[in-house]
Amino acid sequence: MHTTRKTALALALAALSLAAPVSAADWSDTALSVRYGERFAEPFGPNDIGKTIIALTHASGYKYGVNFFNADVLISDSSDPAVGGRSGAQEVYVVYRHLLDLGKVTGTSLAWGPARGFGLTAGFDLNTKNDAYSSRKRMFVLGPTVMFDVPGFLNLSLLALQESNAPNGVSRYTYDTHPALAAEWSLAVPGFPLLAFQGYGLYIGNKGKDEFGGDTKPETHVDMKLMADVGALLGGPKGTFKAGVAYEYWRNKFGNDTKGPAGSGATARTPMVRVEYHF
Repeated sequence: MHTTRKTALALALAALSLAAPVSAADWSDTALSVRYGERFAEPFGPNDIGKTIIALTHASGYKYGVNFFNADVLISDSSDPAVGGRSGAQEVYVVYRHLLDLGKVTGTSLAWGPARGFGLTAGFDLNTKNDAYSSRKRMFVLGPTVMFDVPGFLNLSLLALQESNAPNGVSRYTYDTHPALAAEWSLAVPGFPLLAFQGYGLYIGNKGKDEFGGDTKPETHVDMKLMADVGALLGGPKGTFKAGVAYEYWRNKFGNDTKGPAGSGATARTPMVRVEYHF
C-alpha cells in the first residue's frame, strides 16, 4: 500500500477508535497539532533535516485510570530521502499508553510523601517509514508508575521494553528486553495561568545486539514544549487554540552510537514551533 494511503488509513482508524469511548470517559481532550523544525537528525545521515509533523493526540480519564494515544505523521525534506530519492521520506509513528491507577482500583488512598498515588503503565509503539532502512518497529511496554502530587501532573515510570523491527521486509528481529526510566509532565507556569510546560523524558538502556550484530547504546530522549493558550488570550474559549515552542534532544537515537559509524546524525538537537487545536 502506498505510504500516503497508509497514513490516511492510520489516522482514520485512530479517529474511529477514539470516538467510541468518549461517552464513558470522565474527561477527554483530543487535539490536532502541527510542528516544524529544521534541525532534525537521523543515524547515518545528516543532522540538519527539515520535518513537518502532523499529529492526532487523545487523552482521557475514566474510573480506573487514563488512556493516551498519539499518531504522528512525519514528513521530511529531501535531506532525509524516501526510497528512490524523489522526495523526502514519510513516517507514521503511533503510541498508546494506559495508566491503571491502583488506588482507584482498590478504593484505597495510596498517597505517600510527594506521591499522590501509584499505578501500572502498559502500551505499545508502532511505526512505518519509507526511507532506505524502511523501519517497521513494534514495541510493547510495561511497568510501575509513581504519580506525583503537583498542579497538573508529573508521572515517573520504570518500564520494561520489548522491541522488534523488520526493516526492508526482512525477517522480524527482536532486541533484548531492556529497561527505561520515563517521565511525563504537564505543569502550570507560576504567575502565568495561560502557559503550560509539558513534555516527556526517557533514559533507555541498551537493547543488546542490533540486527546487524553491532552493540547498541543507551539513549537519552527528551521532548518538551512551552505552550500558550492563544485562543483565551485573544478572548476566545479556553483550551482550544494553543501555540508555542518545543525542543527535542535525542542522543544515541535508536541505540546507535553517536561516536560510531552512525555519526553526528545519531544525536538530534531540534528547536521547533508548534500549534495545536483542541476539540
